[in-house]
Amino acid sequence: MTAGRVTAVVFDLGGVITESPMAAFTAYEAEAGLPDGLIRRLNSTEPDTNAWARYERRELDEAGFRAAFEAEATAAGHRVDARRVLTALAGDLRPAMVTAVQRLHAAGVPLALLSNNVAPMERTGRLGDLLALFDAVVESSVEGVRKPEPAIYQRALQRLSEAIGRAVPPADCAYLDDLGINLKPARAMGMHTIKVGDPAAALAELSALTGLELA
Repeated sequence: MTAGRVTAVVFDLGGVITESPMAAFTAYEAEAGLPDGLIRRLNSTEPDTNAWARYERRELDEAGFRAAFEAEATAAGHRVDARRVLTALAGDLRPAMVTAVQRLHAAGVPLALLSNNVAPMERTGRLGDLLALFDAVVESSVEGVRKPEPAIYQRALQRLSEAIGRAVPPADCAYLDDLGINLKPARAMGMHTIKVGDPAAALAELSALTGLELA
């Protein structure tokens, strides 16, 4: 890839800057004697209208989510404690990703955070310090739309453009996410997409796109 092809970067949070909740889901499934991958399958069944999708758009409160998610699990033949599922969402920050964000910010690269979440993020502590490095933060729980709905990607670029006082075309922007389904709309818009599995590999790709040493 040619260095310097992008001049702005949009990051997902969970599974990119923080550890993925998938490992915690797997641990809970093993602890509770549930089939491996059950939570992921529940979340991918009717993905636009299931309990998880409605919670991330704040169409359900926490109690409503727990009832709806547990009902979906029951319909699939299993008993799930939705409270335990929610505790898996709090992943630790990945130091290498935090360093990359800091280096991009120091270099003056416009940054946006685009996250599906179930409640607005706290602007305190280490996460608050990190969020302060982003020019725009777009959260599904605030916006009422969620990835992979195209509108939330358009909103992220709009907010980023407004924050820096100039338009950010999709072709000038890189987008990092750990889920392929969330990368497709960004790619369709013309953004350069990076699927984050191994953080070091993802940062090597981003370094090549930005022309900055991030790994």
